[in-house]
Amino acid sequence: MSGPITVAVTASDLQAKVSGSSFYAGMRVLPKAEREAMYAIYGFCRIVDDIADDLDRPIETRRAELDAWRGHVAALYRGESPAEAAFLADPIRRFGIEQADFVAVIDGMQTDLDGEVRWPSFAELDLYCDRVASAVGRLSVKVFGMERETGIALSHHLGRALQFTNILRDIDEDAGIGRVYLPREALDAAGIAPVTPAQVVADPRLERAARWLAPKAQAHFAEAHAILAARPRGHLIAPRLMDSAYSRILERMVRQGWQAPRQRIGTSKWRLALALVRYGLFR
Repeated sequence: MSGPITVAVTASDLQAKVSGSSFYAGMRVLPKAEREAMYAIYGFCRIVDDIADDLDRPIETRRAELDAWRGHVAALYRGESPAEAAFLADPIRRFGIEQADFVAVIDGMQTDLDGEVRWPSFAELDLYCDRVASAVGRLSVKVFGMERETGIALSHHLGRALQFTNILRDIDEDAGIGRVYLPREALDAAGIAPVTPAQVVADPRLERAARWLAPKAQAHFAEAHAILAARPRGHLIAPRLMDSAYSRILERMVRQGWQAPRQRIGTSKWRLALALVRYGLFR
């Protein structure tokens, strides 16, 4: 089997990846060094996420590519600069970003790649959320200039809140690719004995399972709100935007419920624009 195909990532590649994000504007207002570092972090996350989610390519190829990215990250921390990951070298050096958090993100993507994630235990789900969401926060808060303890706490709570919200919003889309992220405890509480993703999402008791997880997302949002309300040090427009937009999505889902047919709730661009003005003026 041939090895993974790797190419150098350019500044324009990163710009293109970031520009599709709802929170691109929140990154653009950062000072130049911080802005470019966030583009690099977001670009890295998009690259490894795209590898894991590219269902049109063989799993062996994608697994090799994730392993290659582990090697690229390790090389950077040995003082080397592999072409594929050279865009991360300056942010790592300038902001003291930790290797373990890059590896955690890759490990989270590996979870999606290695098997169809179906009704994990809540402990397994929490670990997954730490890797795919809170670890991204830990990478970012160094760039935002937050104090270590406060930044880790914000990453923990906001990461879980965002990922739980995504899980509750994307129930049908995830089931369509063989995944059910709702934890086994939630299904048990609803009286659902899971057999297949299609059977789970068609069960009218799914509403109860979703409402088992929603309060946990709300609790994490409350903790993140409290941290941000204390006005910690740092350039925090991007996390404030994410907190504002996704907590609103969760509120709307709680009001709407999860009975089929479910309507997917997205972010409102005009609300994001208003929030950007607000946080830009009052940060």
